[in-house]
Amino acid sequence: MLTPKDTIIRLGGVARGSHLQRLGFSRQALSECVRKGSILRLRPGVFAVAPVPAALREAAAHGGALTCASALRARGVWVLPADTGPHVWLAPSQHPLAHPDCRCVTHYYRGAPPILTVPIETALVHLLRCSGDEAFFAAFESAWKLRLLSAKSRARIRAALPRRARWLVDLARPDADSGLESLLRLRLHVLGIHLECQVVIADVGRVDFVIAGRLIIEADGRENHEGGNRHRDLMRDAAASRRGYETLRFDYAQIVHDWPTVQSAVLAALERHR
Repeated sequence: MLTPKDTIIRLGGVARGSHLQRLGFSRQALSECVRKGSILRLRPGVFAVAPVPAALREAAAHGGALTCASALRARGVWVLPADTGPHVWLAPSQHPLAHPDCRCVTHYYRGAPPILTVPIETALVHLLRCSGDEAFFAAFESAWKLRLLSAKSRARIRAALPRRARWLVDLARPDADSGLESLLRLRLHVLGIHLECQVVIADVGRVDFVIAGRLIIEADGRENHEGGNRHRDLMRDAAASRRGYETLRFDYAQIVHDWPTVQSAVLAALERHR
């Protein structure tokens, strides 16, 4: 005979008490399993089998489902906004549930939140509403790169966006190696600058972007400033210079926190090449 624990596992690791009761488990039986530690009560009426990640437990205790940046980050998607606490979707008529050490960022959206976490499509749409176009674009390209978005998924996301934002899906590519590349390309696109992406140059290798046939732009993540990576990049830049290219490299702090400096450097370099 199936136990409550076995049944919850077969249901994906989490289940509503009402569903379990329809399957023949009484409230008393569920409470006894919670007391013995074989199942967890995430909030009144919602049960799970350990382990449950902390962010998911907080979202459940808050009364909703993990969404937005938190749901994307849990799937390995590159997310621009800082991790300030679990983003939780509640229906407009809901009220947050009191729970210890609440750090939750509440989102009130229409519809009924699922248990624990939302699909990646929903998380991306919520991210646009929460953090804006740039955060959405970088996360969308990251999810595509990770093969988390099928053609049908991308079409559904586009349809769910406000009309004014749908061009972001049309501009997106599946080959961005980092969110920094996505941000840089989007911001230069807005300035009317066309970039060739993921270009292979003889003796240099693959570079992030080439502008006007002679200006290489590289977006360096934190790991590029350590040890052998830094030496390798200097060797690549020297090889590019021998072939008549100028290379501009920008790191995370510059692209995210000091964009005016990046923009002025790129525009000045383009003016020199003209």
